[in-house]
Amino acid sequence: MAGAAEFDLYRPSEEHDMLRDSVRSLAEAKIAPFAAEVDEEGRFPQEALDALVANDLHAVHVPESYGGAGADALATCIVIEEVARVCASSSLIPAVNKLGSLPVVLSGSEELKKKYLGPLAKGDAMFSYCLSEPDAGSDAAGMKTRAVRDGDYWVLNGVKRWITNAGVSDYYTVMAVTDPEKRSKGISAFVVEKGDEGVSFGAPEKKLGIKGSPTREVYFDNVRIPADRMIGEEGTGFATAMKTLDHTRITIAAQALGIAQGALDYAKGYVQERKQFGKPIGDFQGVQFMLADMAMKIEAARQLTYAAAAKSERVSAGGAHEDLTFFGAAAKCYASDAAMEVTTDAVQLLGGYGYTRDYPVERMMRDAKITQIYEGTNQVQRIVMARNLP
Repeated sequence: MAGAAEFDLYRPSEEHDMLRDSVRSLAEAKIAPFAAEVDEEGRFPQEALDALVANDLHAVHVPESYGGAGADALATCIVIEEVARVCASSSLIPAVNKLGSLPVVLSGSEELKKKYLGPLAKGDAMFSYCLSEPDAGSDAAGMKTRAVRDGDYWVLNGVKRWITNAGVSDYYTVMAVTDPEKRSKGISAFVVEKGDEGVSFGAPEKKLGIKGSPTREVYFDNVRIPADRMIGEEGTGFATAMKTLDHTRITIAAQALGIAQGALDYAKGYVQERKQFGKPIGDFQGVQFMLADMAMKIEAARQLTYAAAAKSERVSAGGAHEDLTFFGAAAKCYASDAAMEVTTDAVQLLGGYGYTRDYPVERMMRDAKITQIYEGTNQVQRIVMARNLP
């Protein structure tokens, strides 16, 4: 797959374009036909997982040295964008696999990388990320989940909330307090396995959108894990969590971008077919202006997202930080706001039909909302941007 040197700040390479074409074809053939059913039934999109695994698109970010495709950050965004264009729930498979495993990539020991990235790359396992808690959302450093050392083991107790793909994923990156006196510097990161004794899950949340991606609480009741499952050094977990979000907020921007593009594509086709007053409604200037604004916002979001992806890749390759924190937050914030606006306008363009589940834009509108909330609300993104102005 494409490497970091093969694209400039804004323009994807020919290889990226080829990747987009192949993912779009796959998504339209193997994922889109089930999107409405997945949403209606609130079931996991198994067809999407099978198709993505069969084509090595479920976790493209895993380095080649661990059996992965070794995709750069922009290629990963393109995969997520194109899947989200037809089914936002399905796009959370590659997105959350990166979110859950990136702490291991960034800070894990060589042993941890070999043990957990290999099965992920093969499609034998999925990875989730456990940071938020019932009383620790935006203030993640206020978490209460504890990990206590016991010889060659750590014992975890606590609850994590809003965990994407919980119960489906086999592996979980879990942030837990190892030294309560140090607040954020007393938090450590661990890999917990679904089959570890004491791990259990709450009932799936009944959500507005992304209904095909299970969101559940994860419970840790005296979960005893080997000490070598700690990611990085003790007390570095929160720093790893924040570094992870710098990179993965860009994947949420890509998801939002895909949702918005899907809504615009559908609305464009509809307004050419729908006739009122003797001509297609797309011939009316008011409708044309709406489409122009939608396309403008999407393209602006795309440029910002791809620029952030380029910075993410350069940082991953050992380059300077290059304002990644600002750009990651800006891309996620702008793209998700744009997606909410674009999908709302798409519903408006379809009129009464847009408000029904017989047409996909109402699903896209519902799915778009979460992109303004998870991996840090857009209010938090603005705080992050203000503190990291370039």
